[in-house]
Amino acid sequence: MQKTLSIIKPDGVSKKLTGDVICVFESAGFRLAAMKMKWLSKAEAESFYYVHKERPFFADLVDFMTSGPVVLMVLEGDNVIKRNREIMGATDPAEAEAGTIRARWADSKQNNIVHGSDSEESARFEIGHFFSGIEIF
Repeated sequence: MQKTLSIIKPDGVSKKLTGDVICVFESAGFRLAAMKMKWLSKAEAESFYYVHKERPFFADLVDFMTSGPVVLMVLEGDNVIKRNREIMGATDPAEAEAGTIRARWADSKQNNIVHGSDSEESARFEIGHFFSGIEIF
């Protein structure tokens, strides 16, 4: 079984969509292997999004991701990385396919409710960034 990291971002938590988003994932057949709520520090957000450090939106992204609590999850399932990205929809909700999480609930390209790993390599790094092995069931 493949694993991926999923984050319900501060906008999703503040809109009280946590249960709805989890329901979408579980309805898709994903298994929750780990979950916790956390308010990210600036250092945690910067190190998590290090791949975007040179991009002009980096500071705004870090500010957004530290603006409120997030829900961190490890999802498990067959081809879960690709399937999760399909369920989330395009980063820009205006381009997201109808019925996807972002098409339904996101406000903007930055405030887009969820994050999901984009590859197996990213998933390994991202899961390890927030979860120790004994926290994953």
